[in-house]
Amino acid sequence: SVKKDDAIAALLPESVTKDGKLTIGTNPSYAPAEFLDADGKTQIGYDMDLARAMGNIFGLDTEIVSSNFDTIIPAIGSKYDLGITAMTITEERLQSVDFVSYYRAGSTWAVQKGNPKKLDTSDMCGAKIAVQTGTVQEDEANKIAKGCKADKKAEVMSYKRQAEAATAVATGKADVFYADSPVAGYAISQTDGQLEALGDVEGVAKQGIAIKKGDQQLDEAVQKAVQKLMDDGTYMKILKHWGVESGALDKAEINPTDLN
Repeated sequence: SVKKDDAIAALLPESVTKDGKLTIGTNPSYAPAEFLDADGKTQIGYDMDLARAMGNIFGLDTEIVSSNFDTIIPAIGSKYDLGITAMTITEERLQSVDFVSYYRAGSTWAVQKGNPKKLDTSDMCGAKIAVQTGTVQEDEANKIAKGCKADKKAEVMSYKRQAEAATAVATGKADVFYADSPVAGYAISQTDGQLEALGDVEGVAKQGIAIKKGDQQLDEAVQKAVQKLMDDGTYMKILKHWGVESGALDKAEINPTDLN
């Protein structure tokens, strides 16, 4: 039901408008942010709802392309106009792309129900840690592993899809997985009590829509579109539908200096 906003659409560079499509790269294995519907083809989730709403504001057809998470940033500005995939804004990523902030999420550890390995979030040495490739949680798990003594090493098990990381813990192949808090919460809710959260949500940080570095026209258009969705209530309606409103922001910013 979101209508075109001519003033915002007019801000778009020709590189985006020339084919009449807003092309978005995503990794649909990160429910409830982005994942495949029962048909195995349609990308759904709160990120996808926001992406389509933004396309409507621009008056463009939204084309969502599935990709591995770690291949999205290198393809922004060539294969994709934008990357929308629950991506945490980090100093390192800001060197490669611009961001417009739209959400806040922390990280959550999850283990088998009852925590059979008696793991503690303050000491993951000796554990098999499942993560998705290219995520901030993979970086954090690798840092933990480097700090472990030789006789009690942590093993980082990296998967292309978040669902595979969660399944590895449910089946006992891994001891614990680490993911964005809304993603971990959703994964836990889908396993019929096989998994549970361990400890508190850690390291809350802003997530952003990735844009070609230095493309100021597109930065401004995306910022204004997201802010409009926040101001008119569409944004909160989407988050509430997916049960993730706790991470809502009230201000969309280009390359925010405060990343938390």
